[in-house]
Amino acid sequence: MPANLQSESGSSVSELLTGIVHDAQTLLGQQLALFKQEVREDVSKARDAALSLALASTLLLVGGIMLCLMLVYLLNYLAPNLPLWACFGIVGVALSVVGGILAYQGREQLRTVNPIPEKTAQGLEENLEWKTKPT
Repeated sequence: MPANLQSESGSSVSELLTGIVHDAQTLLGQQLALFKQEVREDVSKARDAALSLALASTLLLVGGIMLCLMLVYLLNYLAPNLPLWACFGIVGVALSVVGGILAYQGREQLRTVNPIPEKTAQGLEENLEWKTKPT
């Protein structure tokens, strides 16, 4: 009778271990499926946001062009002695000057950007020196 108990407990332990491994595999599969679903949802949200931003940018561009044309015709209305081509030229030059100033400021700001953090690079360099020096 005792031999019978050992075989029953031995088979139940192996069944328990098999069940635990199976449950762990199932859990891992479920977590992977959940991760995939979350990534799909995030990509979908990002795609929708990009589409909305692209549409908004297009409408803003068209609106800006219309406002510039309005400025040309307003200038022509306020100064009827100026030909229409001169009004287009004045508005074009004014917009070009503002755009040039903004481009210059942006370029100067980019020159101050350092893509490598100095403190982190210095710490990494010190660690490499410490590891390469024999003690």
